[in-house]
Amino acid sequence: MSFDIALAPMLPWSVLAPLFAVAAVLAAYAVARRARGGVWRLLVMGALTLTLLNPSLVREQREPIDDVAVIVVDRSPSQTTGDRLAVADDAVDTLGTVLADQNGLSVRVVEAGPGNGQGIDDTRLFEALNRSLSDVPRRRLAGVIMVTDGQVHDAPGEPHANGDIGPVHVLLTGERQERDRLLTIEEAPAFGLVGRSATLTVRVSDLPGDGGGGLVELTVRQDGGAEQRMQVPVGVDTQLTFPIEHGGATVFEFEVEAADEELTLANNRAAVAVSGVRDRLRVLLVSGEPHAGERTWRNLLKADPSVDLVHFTILRPPENDDGTPIGELSLIAFPIRELFDLRLYEFDLIIFDRYRRRGVLHSTYLDNIARYVLEGGAFLEASGPDFADMFSLYRTPLGGILPGEPTGQIIEEGYRARVTDLGHRHPVTAALDGAGDGDTPASWGRWFRQIDVRATGGSVLMDGVDGRPLLILDRVGEGRVAQLMTDHVWLWSRGFEGGGPQAELLRRLAHWLMREPELEENDLRAEAVGDTRISIERRSLEDAAGPVDVTTPSGQTETVMLESIEPGRAAGAMDVNEPGIFRIDDGERTALAVVGTLNPPELSDMRTSETVLAPVVEATGGDIVWLGEDGVPSIRRVRPGRDAAGSGWIGLRANGDYVVTGLDDTPLLPAGLAMMLALGTLMTAWRREGR
Repeated sequence: MSFDIALAPMLPWSVLAPLFAVAAVLAAYAVARRARGGVWRLLVMGALTLTLLNPSLVREQREPIDDVAVIVVDRSPSQTTGDRLAVADDAVDTLGTVLADQNGLSVRVVEAGPGNGQGIDDTRLFEALNRSLSDVPRRRLAGVIMVTDGQVHDAPGEPHANGDIGPVHVLLTGERQERDRLLTIEEAPAFGLVGRSATLTVRVSDLPGDGGGGLVELTVRQDGGAEQRMQVPVGVDTQLTFPIEHGGATVFEFEVEAADEELTLANNRAAVAVSGVRDRLRVLLVSGEPHAGERTWRNLLKADPSVDLVHFTILRPPENDDGTPIGELSLIAFPIRELFDLRLYEFDLIIFDRYRRRGVLHSTYLDNIARYVLEGGAFLEASGPDFADMFSLYRTPLGGILPGEPTGQIIEEGYRARVTDLGHRHPVTAALDGAGDGDTPASWGRWFRQIDVRATGGSVLMDGVDGRPLLILDRVGEGRVAQLMTDHVWLWSRGFEGGGPQAELLRRLAHWLMREPELEENDLRAEAVGDTRISIERRSLEDAAGPVDVTTPSGQTETVMLESIEPGRAAGAMDVNEPGIFRIDDGERTALAVVGTLNPPELSDMRTSETVLAPVVEATGGDIVWLGEDGVPSIRRVRPGRDAAGSGWIGLRANGDYVVTGLDDTPLLPAGLAMMLALGTLMTAWRREGR
């Protein structure tokens, strides 16, 4: 309850002010001249003034409002180091118990970190604090207690930039003089040309300081492959060069050996993905003879601006010698030795279209092609009738890499190509437009010739007449081979009976032969979706569903069950709450997912520190306490303007804020009393002057 005197003038101040001024001048003049009754006239004017001001006694009925204390708990990934979270939880429990006994105090506990509306790359305690105080007037704020390791990335640059948030106290959960080793990728290209090398710059630092001098062992894995070990200096930028072997993402994973008494291994690892792009796809197309489909192959390849096509057609085989000089028959001599010996390995893909043995290519050159494939090259053979006779390409050194052995039979009747059950699982032929399924036949146009072969290896993705192999893919050595047992693919490009997806089929074949990751038939992939989720997909020619093991950056292992989404594909996902490298393993293959940005601030320094928050604490009159050394301090309520911290204690302001619930207004000079007072003083003054 509070008392106050209020004025309710009977006339506007614009009228009263001149009257009071004139009265004051007259009264002062009378007193100065010692006029008889001057004092009484002054009393008369005072009585009239009180009457016109109409004073009253106001009594307020007040209800106290609780002050608000905020406990901000750091749940960021760096807090998972050691026993920091356990220390933080104990401190919060103790604070909650102590503050619950404080009268007039409301306590809010705010958690900041992944899963609380924040990302995983950094720690944003002040963002969480401001969100919590959006409905609290600053005059009600008793103070803020932050339970953290001190690595905060949104501390205001100016200590008072966050407004009056009362005393800010910091309770640190870690230990002094912590040591840590940090691996950072200083520079990495976003793209690299396939067949060339990419240069990455890494740096190993020993904190505190940079730890210059000495060598440590760095382990590198490319696309989850074999480990490469090397020695790199500490505290110095080191450039490393690696080949880009295929298109799509190439993931480089780095790991440095642990240091003595190291705080955590979470920042000893780093990963980066470099997208491999092909400058141009160099294709060598050799047509054994002119035929209706030859131009179709050429047009399809030339239509792609990324393809650099070299095409030769054997117009006159050696057995057709009519005596005409070769120089008069051909504009360009067939550069056999240059193509199939000197520059063979410059080509990314070699296509033989209806080629037969005619003595143009010596077996030595064909053997070069077979060796080219075994060492990682790509070869596509489109068969014609000649593949079934004694001059078949199969009866050359290339027969050792071809998965289809000719039976000698040529089938010439109308049929529609059909994607096999295995083909519906393989990414080269899966979901081709118009392919149909087990119950619905393909809607493609018919072909009228098929070379009968017996599949001796590889995977049959399409079949034709009576289920005989039509498209076979195989891995041979380090390379890949595809065989198409017809020369009537050109009918699709002409739109015969509706045509078919010839361009898409050829594109997929070329990409599979070139080992593009998106066309891998047995593959495990993982991708970060934002900062809180990892999607996992497995492709397999068998059942793709089943469990996979996920190893988190902190070393924990979780199991994720993949569910089938279509033939040959299964997918799953898991929520994550820490940045870094996640390793996914299905027992045969390994995939990596990098969550967060490259070199996230959360991992750049995970040591407990008072440096970042010290300016804010000092500006607000708070204190910094190391929980491991001093424990949870006692709590005191202090009046605004008083010290808010001392030896072994921290203070929260007692603001004494309230709301007014009622008012009682009692006039101090009722009308009757005012009239009697005015008339009495006036009569006394008149009588005094009349003597």
